[in-house]
Amino acid sequence: MNIDLNTKAKNTWCPGCTNFMILTAFKNALSELITEGKIKKDNIVVGAGIGCHGKIADYVGTNSIISLHGRVVPTMTGVKLGNPNLTAIAFSGDGDSYAEGIEHLVHAAKRNSDIKLFVHNNQVFGLTTGQVTPTSNRGYKGKSTPQGSVEEPINPQMVMLASGATFIARVYTGDLPFMTQIMKKAILHKGFAHLEIIQPCISFNDTRDYFKERVYNLEENSPKNDLQWAMQKVQEKKRIPLGIFYEVEKPVFEEQL
Repeated sequence: MNIDLNTKAKNTWCPGCTNFMILTAFKNALSELITEGKIKKDNIVVGAGIGCHGKIADYVGTNSIISLHGRVVPTMTGVKLGNPNLTAIAFSGDGDSYAEGIEHLVHAAKRNSDIKLFVHNNQVFGLTTGQVTPTSNRGYKGKSTPQGSVEEPINPQMVMLASGATFIARVYTGDLPFMTQIMKKAILHKGFAHLEIIQPCISFNDTRDYFKERVYNLEENSPKNDLQWAMQKVQEKKRIPLGIFYEVEKPVFEEQL
């Protein structure tokens, strides 16, 4: 079955932007899940924050909502509370989630709110043309740090593990089939799902060569319910693991209310 998820909105991402890969993977994931009868198109709500990532809500033919900067998580929590039957999927950027919105992120994970958060992590504020974000590497030179950032980047997966998220994963835009596969699993997870998408910004922080040499996929039979194993994996630096680090079942916030 061919599920039409296209819109008439003009795409204004930079030519060659890796957001196009995220959009394709997401449409593929939704189309497959709808065809398999696991979700209903009319029940899908896509939320987005402010940033280059936020335009994705205009390019997917489902119910959608644009929030304030850093506020997509509480917005989608409200959507899920209003109608628990909806499939609430939020998109955010590394600046949107880990700077302005980190307090909301931590509390949604702590509550185990039944929403899915897909974070486009390009380690830079791309829409405003190149400022440092909480995940920018030490030494990054941009408009806000012309002599190089002196800060160490945060580790989003460690923050999520400490906050109680029940699904934590990471993918890379260079592997479309794998990204689609993990997106499907995140969408079907019952509880708070945090999926970080490594997404090089070819205009202001082109890290494609760096990640291409370092990323690798975790084994399918990895011990995903082992907190200590997950903490070890998310702290790897010489090589960068992709896949599901942690997945457990816990009571869901909306159902407990």
